[in-house]
Amino acid sequence: MNMKDLQIFHTVANCGSINQAAKQLNYVQSNVTSRIKKLEQSLNTILFHRHQKGITLTNEGHAMLPYAKKILSLVEEMKMISSDSENPTGKLDIASVETVIKLPYILSRYLDKYDLVDLTLSTGVTAELKEKVMNYELDGAFVTKSEITNDPNLHQMEVFHEKLVLISNNTDMSMEDIIEKPILRFSDGCGYRQKLNEWLHDQQIIPKKVMELGTLETTLGSVISGLGVAYVPYAAVEEYVKQHLIHCYELPEKYSHITTVFIYRQTDHHTPALKKFIDTIEEVTEFHI
Repeated sequence: MNMKDLQIFHTVANCGSINQAAKQLNYVQSNVTSRIKKLEQSLNTILFHRHQKGITLTNEGHAMLPYAKKILSLVEEMKMISSDSENPTGKLDIASVETVIKLPYILSRYLDKYDLVDLTLSTGVTAELKEKVMNYELDGAFVTKSEITNDPNLHQMEVFHEKLVLISNNTDMSMEDIIEKPILRFSDGCGYRQKLNEWLHDQQIIPKKVMELGTLETTLGSVISGLGVAYVPYAAVEEYVKQHLIHCYELPEKYSHITTVFIYRQTDHHTPALKKFIDTIEEVTEFHI
């Protein structure tokens, strides 16, 4: 077994196709096939089912994929540690819950100073992003602080403090009217959804209708059109409030105050790219937020 075989296995698993993996790796298809077979022989197990429609991971392949990701990530970290710590290069995979409105301050400052780093940004909900950080799929993530993030294997640094508000498009509605409307919420694992659920539970309120929407943009548009109500950070709707498109209702502090944290793995060494990103967070939160 060698690193290249693991890289090929990881790429084929992600692509779900030997042909697509070969194109991505700039290899001939037969080379990819032979390297996969060689890896299977060295592990004494079958990693992929071959069938007419292509390939799919076996149970053993699914079980081994996280280990391949971890090994490849550690090798990349080892390479990065020996690089120029003041002028980092390489990849940095970051993610964020969708509603971190002030995130561009951090990203723009970082990319201005360290333009040789290949930074990628994706989105998701807190529970999902935490697992991706733990499984070496992400270098770090901005998530909502909660019991989910209190993990001894993670560092978490506080970044932003925000207030959540219930929003509707009608200024004349009472709280009793509000809770009669359909609730538009984010995916399971979202910290905002968890806070609202806690309030509903404590008030013994059972929503009449709940709709799960995928993005903040869709949620806000749906609220403005009168489809329902939602629970979001005030910073995300401040401009809509000024335009009288959205009206806010505040819940007690216990349910409305949240903290966004940046999480990353506990380890003795971090890549220069990640170290500089952490430094940038500290600079921006201290002087600009």
